Amino acid sequence: MTSVETEARTECTLVLGGVRSGKSRHAEQLVMAAPAPWIYIATARAWDEEMQARIERHREERAVGWQTVEEPLGLAGALEEAGPAPVLVDCLTLWLTNLLLAERDIASETGAVLRVLARRSAPTVLVSNEVGLGIVPETPLGRRFRDEAGWLNQAVACAARRVVFMVAGLPMIVKAG
Repeated sequence: MTSVETEARTECTLVLGGVRSGKSRHAEQLVMAAPAPWIYIATARAWDEEMQARIERHREERAVGWQTVEEPLGLAGALEEAGPAPVLVDCLTLWLTNLLLAERDIASETGAVLRVLARRSAPTVLVSNEVGLGIVPETPLGRRFRDEAGWLNQAVACAARRVVFMVAGLPMIVKAG
């Protein structure tokens, strides 16, 4: 393992889980263990009124000390710009959705994110949905999303020092190192 990979393993945590499993809340607590200000990189897009309401609710629920950066596509750049600040990325699967819909090169974008993570020395917590535990999607796009999400989660988990799987609000440590 190179020193660059070692650095990424030092401060990077991946928090996985299903919908409403407590991923975001747990991830926020992990980041808030470091001194503020904390950077919240939000990847969601408000495609409709319901999603806009969700985004607003998340903003209102965040503690004082968070700086929100809304970046649906340029995740590597947003991580780079965060500099030495502790960062929460919420979430990788929404980012992946945006990449798919924008017909971006997912492997290239993922590689760029992994390279930035390897250079970061500040605590970095990434949230992602585990979508491979359900039924096989009915559509080709749904199956591609499921496969790409699995590959993305594997790549980030490999680079991360810690991986936490959330079940019913309870953290299960999958990788601690």
